[in-house]
Amino acid sequence: MNNIASYIDNTLLKPDATPEQIKKICAESVELKCASVCVNPSYVPLVSECLNGSGVKVCTVIGFPLGMNDSAIKAAEAKLAAEQGADELDMVINVGRLKAGELDYVKKDIEAVVNAVKGKLVKVIIETFLLTDDEKVTACKLAKEAGAHYVKTCTGFSGGGANVHDIALMRATVGADMGVKASGGVRDYESAKALIEAGASRIGASSGKKIVEGSLAGK
Repeated sequence: MNNIASYIDNTLLKPDATPEQIKKICAESVELKCASVCVNPSYVPLVSECLNGSGVKVCTVIGFPLGMNDSAIKAAEAKLAAEQGADELDMVINVGRLKAGELDYVKKDIEAVVNAVKGKLVKVIIETFLLTDDEKVTACKLAKEAGAHYVKTCTGFSGGGANVHDIALMRATVGADMGVKASGGVRDYESAKALIEAGASRIGASSGKKIVEGSLAGK
């Protein structure tokens, strides 16, 4: 597969990530020509500075990793991140509300973020590991109705990870005009390739360099 780097959101979300590590992943991502660098919100200004003019997008996470913040807090966090240079925002849904059938709450929660950052790309993390297939479908439909641009599998903090079944299900649900991001446990080229073939249009990974190197080696 040619240019797999263009699918990758090169990710560093560890709580102990240092500014030097952030600078390193930015330099690496520019060299590889990744889609974006995804970091926690406090590092958005630094990443924006590091990536300025590179063509690599600045991505951050909202309501991460539990998604249980009030909607107003998520919206404010997203707005501030966008003002500080974030191009893309990966928000976590309120999984408990979804599982309780409070679908209007979940939709409005997503809408709050979408409306706070008009013109920016919003990805909705549905935490597939915690959901039944029916709930995954419902979450994807709500994200689409709320005006989000992508649905995304996992934070990586609640167990599980991306798999071909979930990606195919999410792609079938949202159709061709919405993005699907596979994230959680994607550590090598073969895994990334299988997920892309199943319908993923982005790969979230902390092993971006290894995945690209695997593509060049043909494995």
